[in-house]
Amino acid sequence: MPDSKRFLRPEATQRIRRLELTARRVVEGFLSGMHRSPYFGQSVEFLQHRQYATGDEIRHIDWKVYARQDRLYIKQYEEETNLRLHLLVDRSASMNYGQGAENKFEFAASISACLAYLALRQQDATGLFTFDNEIRTTIPAKSNRHQLGRLLAAMDKVGTGDETDLTKVAGQVAQTIPRRGLVTIVSDLLGIDDLMKGLGILRARGHDVAIIHVLHDDELDFRFDGATRFEGLESASFLNCNPKALREGYMEALNDYLEQTRRACGRLMIDYLQVRTSEPLDAVLAKFLTARKGLPKLRG
Repeated sequence: MPDSKRFLRPEATQRIRRLELTARRVVEGFLSGMHRSPYFGQSVEFLQHRQYATGDEIRHIDWKVYARQDRLYIKQYEEETNLRLHLLVDRSASMNYGQGAENKFEFAASISACLAYLALRQQDATGLFTFDNEIRTTIPAKSNRHQLGRLLAAMDKVGTGDETDLTKVAGQVAQTIPRRGLVTIVSDLLGIDDLMKGLGILRARGHDVAIIHVLHDDELDFRFDGATRFEGLESASFLNCNPKALREGYMEALNDYLEQTRRACGRLMIDYLQVRTSEPLDAVLAKFLTARKGLPKLRG
């Protein structure tokens, strides 16, 4: 973990550790029994050493380190990673719906942690942006051993009142990312009026884009009963009503919205995955990798 960890609140440190353990458990369980065969390219910028493993090319051995330590280590370089994964995690107020592990932001942070752990395990450079109506946190893509801690620390908490402006954020992200990569957006997509415009900006820059659309069971099933007061998380609006009278119209509007979103993503060649916060994380990871045509596809 980076030195900044000692400045975090105790509860934040515990949450980071919990996220790391969750990601490790989910990913290692998912990959159990799978053969890992990483590919490395060419580069000139040295990044770090790692211990020699059977199958590594002898020409990459650092013989000076061997002479000092009597152990074989491989030189790795910043540009050796096949993929640069950039996670865009929505931290707007609407993500603060749900309790415990089924809270939308907690779920988004957990699945993002799993993807980061998987990518970093493969030596792929991984970065992070958290956003609402603008970018709130930026962690440049790296693949070194401290990166996971940095990413998890940045996903500390959800916002409290800002709406989402993906068009503005996408423009900022497109300017920030120097080279093409896989941009994965983890969001409930609520309050995003110009969603496709924002996604189009990223696609126009040549980025591969994937969306993990996070929704709570309440939003998808609308199983409310009795007189209910609905309050906006990103506005002061509210509605007192009998939800049974609204359910049919709500479900029709929701299904139309989801179908339009799927079709629009298809036109832009964007992978779209809708998930429930009640789903097991390993099942979501499997669905995401299947949508990406398997583990090699994640690698670019």
